[in-house]
Amino acid sequence: MSRRRRHGLELAAGCTVAIAALFLGSGIPAVADPGEPSPRPRREVPPEMLASMQRDLGLTADEARMRISNEYRAGEAEPGLRKSLGSSYGGAWVSGNTAELTVATTDEEQSATITAGGAKPAVVKHSLKDLVDAKQALDRAASERPPATDVASAWYVDVKTNSVVVQSAEPTEAAAFVAASGADREVVRVVESAERPSPLYDLRGGEAFYINDAARCSIGFSVTKAEQNGFVTAGHCGSQGDTTAGFNRVAQGTFQGSSFPGNDYAWVATNADWTPQPWVIGPEGTNVTVTGSQEAPVGSSVCRSGSTTGWHCGTIQQHDTSVQYPQGTVRGVTRTNVCAEPGDSGGSFISGSEAQGVTSGGSGDCTVGGTTYYQPVNPILTTYGLTLTTG
Repeated sequence: MSRRRRHGLELAAGCTVAIAALFLGSGIPAVADPGEPSPRPRREVPPEMLASMQRDLGLTADEARMRISNEYRAGEAEPGLRKSLGSSYGGAWVSGNTAELTVATTDEEQSATITAGGAKPAVVKHSLKDLVDAKQALDRAASERPPATDVASAWYVDVKTNSVVVQSAEPTEAAAFVAASGADREVVRVVESAERPSPLYDLRGGEAFYINDAARCSIGFSVTKAEQNGFVTAGHCGSQGDTTAGFNRVAQGTFQGSSFPGNDYAWVATNADWTPQPWVIGPEGTNVTVTGSQEAPVGSSVCRSGSTTGWHCGTIQQHDTSVQYPQGTVRGVTRTNVCAEPGDSGGSFISGSEAQGVTSGGSGDCTVGGTTYYQPVNPILTTYGLTLTTG
């Protein structure tokens, strides 16, 4: 979800440029079945994916490789079988650790064609077209009169059961939704479900957020406090009780604490739609993983991420600096030669993979260069009892 936001809202008038200016591989080849007469070209599989499959699917490394290989071959075979079956085609799926391909048909006489194509046949009552038509009828009905999430939290074509499933916590009302849609009742089935889907967004250092639907700042780092998620940012970005919206203008959270001047730090508690990630937005929108918050010594390289100017780097000039802003003195900040501009305030400073601080203020810009100060992150964590989100 990387975005460049140079033209977003600037900070409120009270935040002058002096302060507010500144508001990842190698792969492992999949293997074919032993004895396959004509091996297919070797395909590289990211080792991270294999490791995740072993962890989450309970597979061995060899099983993971074999599954990916078989899934790929199933994907190659399915289009040809779909074309051969024509209007009798009922969908396809793979199952088990071996990813065995099953292809459904409404015409039992087509079973031999499916077997010859390397798949297991399944004879069903409804074609895929029948299922898709019913799903589209539900879509049209929802676009005209959206059902409440407890009436219908999701609906989808389920080729394995040869039906269209409507998930609902209120089955009786869901049946009425289906009837009103005009969908073929024989094709649709309602399944009781407590699911309540909602949009999910990542909290990433350097991402834009908006305060009280007006000023714009940048996220510093994701944090947690007990079971509460949130992020740290600059104190001059907002006061306790101010509300925030994310880069997409979706409701996000509320300032829980803020200190400025004297210090320049704050933290925002976010709602369940936002997930804290151990990331800072790096060059070209890549994610730079945060592993800790060890303070880097003077002279160290340091990079900054912000919602106006993105990713810029320089060096640490001095720690424990006192800077005089028009609003008052801020003590204990770190001076750098990294540039910044309005809207970057609150954004991340990181050295290597270690979080350093949040952008406070400075002078100059990213055309001619300048000086930027950051509020060290460790005092923020200590003051508010926060835990830095790390990867």
